[in-house]
Amino acid sequence: MNVLIDNSDLFLTGFKNTGILFVISAFFALILGTIVAGMRVSPAPAMRAAGTFYVNFVRNTPLTLILAFFALGYPKLGLPNISFMTAAIIGLSLYTATYVSEAIRSGINTVSVGQSEAARAIGLPFMQTLSLIVLPQAFRSVVPPLFSVFIALLKNTTVAAGFSVFEAGSIRAYLSERGEPLLPGLLWVALIFVVLVLGILTPLQRYLEKKWRVAR
Repeated sequence: MNVLIDNSDLFLTGFKNTGILFVISAFFALILGTIVAGMRVSPAPAMRAAGTFYVNFVRNTPLTLILAFFALGYPKLGLPNISFMTAAIIGLSLYTATYVSEAIRSGINTVSVGQSEAARAIGLPFMQTLSLIVLPQAFRSVVPPLFSVFIALLKNTTVAAGFSVFEAGSIRAYLSERGEPLLPGLLWVALIFVVLVLGILTPLQRYLEKKWRVAR
């Protein structure tokens, strides 16, 4: 307990930045993942090909390499400078969006084909059919896999510690500099992650599952 209390500034700052990384990255990953899922089921071959290429390329690239590119390679391209935090958010969003896309696509495949055919029969174009009829039903069926993706994202934020972003994964290094015992510090970090998952994300998942199950 002394390690946590004596170094509360490190834990508060580290997990605050972890929260920022997680919330912003999850938001953009959900938006981008939904767009890519729509591309994967699009009737246009070019859209399907682009979505498939993005998912296969990014998902099979290690997250460490993606973050390394934005932290080390991006500044050499002559583009506007961005902070390490922004670089980490972009990398995490692009990487996580591929898993979000596949989760949503699996939900789209559970929606009856007859509903899409009925929508086309009354003159709705593909985008309106997808956004008004298919996606609302797909999201209801993919709450558990989506939250599994977001839980993985929360843990993946620790990778950003290797690229000069001070978040929960960096606490160990700062504890070492202060001469604090590492094992208790690591156990506190792990415990707080468990609390975040079991105390926030899991109850939210259950709430959404219950709410949308009733809405059916």
